[in-house]
Amino acid sequence: MKPIRLIAIFIIFVLTTAAWWILGVTLGFRTDTYSLRTSSEVNGLWGPSLQQPHPRAFYSDASGAVSLLPTSSKVIAELAYDPRQRGLLWHRTYDVKFNGEYAFANPTQVTQHFKIELPLPGDTIRLEGFQFEVTGGVATATAAPVPKSGLMTASVEVAPGKTIRLVTGYRARGMNDWRYIFPDASRIQNLELVMHTNFSEIDFPNDTGSPSQAIVETGDNRWTIVWQYPDVISARSIGMSMPKVLNPGPVAMQIAFWAPLSLAVFFLVLVITSLMNGVELHPMNYLLLAAGFFAFPLLFAYMVDVVNVHLSFIISATASVLLVCGYLRLVANGALFKIALPTQLFYLILFSYSFFLKGLTGLTLTVGGIVTLGLIMFLTAGVDWTHVMSAWKKEPHPEPEAQIPPPLPTAA
Repeated sequence: MKPIRLIAIFIIFVLTTAAWWILGVTLGFRTDTYSLRTSSEVNGLWGPSLQQPHPRAFYSDASGAVSLLPTSSKVIAELAYDPRQRGLLWHRTYDVKFNGEYAFANPTQVTQHFKIELPLPGDTIRLEGFQFEVTGGVATATAAPVPKSGLMTASVEVAPGKTIRLVTGYRARGMNDWRYIFPDASRIQNLELVMHTNFSEIDFPNDTGSPSQAIVETGDNRWTIVWQYPDVISARSIGMSMPKVLNPGPVAMQIAFWAPLSLAVFFLVLVITSLMNGVELHPMNYLLLAAGFFAFPLLFAYMVDVVNVHLSFIISATASVLLVCGYLRLVANGALFKIALPTQLFYLILFSYSFFLKGLTGLTLTVGGIVTLGLIMFLTAGVDWTHVMSAWKKEPHPEPEAQIPPPLPTAA
């Protein structure tokens, strides 16, 4: 292979890389645009991350206002994960069914006027089937008809040493994670929170407490998690993050940005194999092969909008393999097909699929590089590179043979 052809192949690689990076930038812009627009839309429909604060009670004595936390709490939260897709992004939305039963005790020797406050997850959060009942007082509790400043309140007279109960519950929707939070530097007594999920990918947000009991599967991919705080000061919040979702936009962008690496290895293997088999491809052949490689991320990038991400990947990969390997089988009479097919499958298809599995991309690239190096060393161990590379030398043009003039005609 002459150096001029290697330069032409390198130029083809550079141009294809530029096209891939332009595609990656375009996908990044589309993803960011979708994210800004659809996040606000989904937030308006489903709400933000929900945080349910712990209730409290107040009464007044000679020293002023006194704050009380429940003496016992029984909380049940049922989380139903239900992600929604908008364009190139999935949003981690969920439904929550919340129920709580709390006890407040009067620690004094006189009847006290308690004001019960239940902070709600937010002023604009839609709560369905809302329940707020206070029982056990000297007389029927007086509850506010609607919340004010994000608080649901009730007033009740509590006899000395007696206990009142607050029962509350609702259904709501949120995104990303759900939390149950406590006041800072507070003392939480006799609390039990039971959480039921319809997913097995359990992940606790940062700065939240670990469960007190082992996570138990209750069937049909439903799991039960229990937190128990018998007597804890400065208790950590309790929370659950929704499972991570594979977003096709970022995956397609990563594939486009890293595709030139696959093409570089493919061209390297193809050039070495061509030299070994005495098959010399024209730069136009390499241009068409690069176009076949480029078809994979291009088709995948625009198919994921309307087709499942895994099915889009399979269709795009199959189309690229048929274009590249089918073309090589025609132009090289099958001499390069056996090495081109596994090389493309590994470096383009499997390497690209590693972006679906977080943390395995680097390992896949390392293993592939080592395996490829070993195969090239094994296949070329017996090659006389001096003879092979001699084709690079410019062959001298043969001197034209001297033209002998025809004999002159003789006189009759």
